[in-house]
Amino acid sequence: MTVLVVGAAGQLGFAVARLLSRDHDVVSWTRAELDVTQHGQVLDMVRNLCPAVIINCAAYNNVDGAEDAAFEALAVNTFAVRSLALAAAEINAVLVHYGTDFVFDGSATTPYREEQLPNPQSIYATSKLLGEWFATSASRHYVLRVESLFGGGAHLSPEGIRRGSSLDHIVDALLEDREVRVFVDRTVSPSYVDDVAGATARLLERGAPHGLYHCVNSGMATWHEVVTEAAHQLGRTGRLIPVRMADVTLRAQRPLFCALSNAKLAHAGVQMPTWRDALERYLRRRLEPAVAGARERRRLGPVPQPRSRDTR
Repeated sequence: MTVLVVGAAGQLGFAVARLLSRDHDVVSWTRAELDVTQHGQVLDMVRNLCPAVIINCAAYNNVDGAEDAAFEALAVNTFAVRSLALAAAEINAVLVHYGTDFVFDGSATTPYREEQLPNPQSIYATSKLLGEWFATSASRHYVLRVESLFGGGAHLSPEGIRRGSSLDHIVDALLEDREVRVFVDRTVSPSYVDDVAGATARLLERGAPHGLYHCVNSGMATWHEVVTEAAHQLGRTGRLIPVRMADVTLRAQRPLFCALSNAKLAHAGVQMPTWRDALERYLRRRLEPAVAGARERRRLGPVPQPRSRDTR
């Protein structure tokens, strides 16, 4: 079947397009090919392609910047989703859209379930929640809430740009023995882009009931626990500087507790690996080029040094 991936230059879009292209005819559109904020262009291009599935990975993700750029955040996260949903409904395509844990206020003490009422605390979060609602305009839809995405640092986008998330940059710092400031009181359920892409594929292939799902790796941890585990798996001590949310001034409010329950996804037949397992696979992938290079150097032996010549 033909699958359209919109926003394919991002870390999630790239992972989704790469995985689904193994079994399907995937068309990847970056912002250069389709400006999702142009309603007429969206309708015309989708009509011409007529895909069976539309996967929306386009998003405005500057959480703090959205406080001063509400129009831009709403244009991408809200009204562009409406355009894609209407286009999907017109051609009877399945729409896959990705939401965020930020729609909750962070006051919970146990992982949020899909039926719990959202309470966004920022312009970014509000724009994403409105986008979720518009996604339901397509009768055949999957809204998948993800959180603390990581994995883009291991890949290049179709535009040749290296995409990375907070965790990707933290791993860079660990590998370079730099100091890392990490929250000790913000609890998350990290989401590995490869696992999110795999879950997306399985939902589509199984024809699972349409609706809202929390699509995160299993388990929860503070950011400090996640980074400590990453340092341990890398065999590094890690120069970690503990930070509390109250000690940091941020333009937009973040939910303090934002772990999500993926029990509904499991009930649909899609079991997500633990975040520790995902982290191990991700770090192994990050280290593959270095390991392969060292193995090749050992195979070739010492590099011959050029002889010096007397030029007197």
